[in-house]
Amino acid sequence: MVLAKVPEILTLEEASEYLRLPIEVVLRQALQGNIPGRKIEDDWRFLKVAIDKWLSSQSSRDILIQQAGVFADDNSLAELRATIYQTRGRSEIDEECNS
Repeated sequence: MVLAKVPEILTLEEASEYLRLPIEVVLRQALQGNIPGRKIEDDWRFLKVAIDKWLSSQSSRDILIQQAGVFADDNSLAELRATIYQTRGRSEIDEECNS
């Protein structure tokens, strides 16, 4: 079996072929930020290595939690959280759960 060499930077059509998905699905997922890609003027480009990493990555939730850990030492988050709850007119502590 002869394997075709896949370029490092893929067009929308090449990404569709590589992922074995319809172009419309790849485009929709890229627009939603689910598949890593960049729109450059009217064309989409995808890094093959980014797609490979995305395919083998953990769930989106796990990735988000890992990224949130970057902010663990950010002292401004407590103030931001308080402002958000104040704006919403809610307490940070759920009163019903503590009754």
